[in-house]
Amino acid sequence: MKFGPVPVAAAEGAILAHSVRLLEGRLRKGLRLERSHLGALTDAGYQDIVVARLDTGDLHEDEAATALATALADGCEATRLSAAFTGRVNLIAEHPGVVRIDEGAIHAANAIDPAITVATVAPFSQLRKGGMLATIKIIPYGVANTAVARAIKALRSAISLSRPVCKTASLVVSDISGGVGRKSLEAISNRLKKLEVELIETVNCPHSEQAIAGALREAKGEIILVLTGSATSDEEDTAPGALRLAGGALERFGMPVDPGNLLFLGALDARPVIGLPGSARSPVLHGADWILSRVVCGVEVTSADIARMGVGGLLKEIPTRPQPRSERRRTSYGR
Repeated sequence: MKFGPVPVAAAEGAILAHSVRLLEGRLRKGLRLERSHLGALTDAGYQDIVVARLDTGDLHEDEAATALATALADGCEATRLSAAFTGRVNLIAEHPGVVRIDEGAIHAANAIDPAITVATVAPFSQLRKGGMLATIKIIPYGVANTAVARAIKALRSAISLSRPVCKTASLVVSDISGGVGRKSLEAISNRLKKLEVELIETVNCPHSEQAIAGALREAKGEIILVLTGSATSDEEDTAPGALRLAGGALERFGMPVDPGNLLFLGALDARPVIGLPGSARSPVLHGADWILSRVVCGVEVTSADIARMGVGGLLKEIPTRPQPRSERRRTSYGR
């Protein structure tokens, strides 16, 4: 691609590099200049204008971005591409889901030519319908076809959207005076609604292994959530014990995500069971969202997966936290 100033009279067919003001209105950058545009530029007093001209073997920015986005979306169901504009095409989710990414493929594509850029959300990000998975932007007005061809090869099927496979959930609540509370229930229900999951029942029971185990066995949802009045402090504590008593298995207690440290994950009769910390009653981003979204979308979550969530796992502080992360202000007595 050739880039630089040329006489206005010689600019027909070139791409305008920078927006310019005319006697009336303006010409926007990226415009392919026609004879009428040249007359308007001359009338406005321009003698030279900065333009870009594609070489043989170059692709226009919009054409290149579309080709790359099409390759990236290959096999990625429930997504659509935006129309190309100024060298940019976005990959949009048509349903909620969890994003799976081949990070090596994205790195490889971005290393081919600085003119080609591919940006994605973080791996395993939870998206709503209409959310953006990725954006492809061609920096200059054109890029070599050979570079695009290499990037297409790297990007093909490098991203996918795992859609929800579960539609219903049960909430087992133990020993909370007056029940879970409207706002808390709303926060939990909204977490599920974002994934198109319906909370079909809320079951209250005493805080004992026997009572919780019975509620787990009787739960009707495809996913079972457990919220206890007393925080789970050990894998041998009441709620994990109840899961085992009911015939289930515990995969993991505790996660390196805050808020969310006291979450546990297990299964009962092939149904996922998620023990929610009390902090999950707040609507802010929570470690429970990371686990819930994967489970709902059929993405396997192992103890090892949870152990790797610490980097980026320091989430937003919540006002209801009984012991804030920041050290409490010391008194003059040193307490």
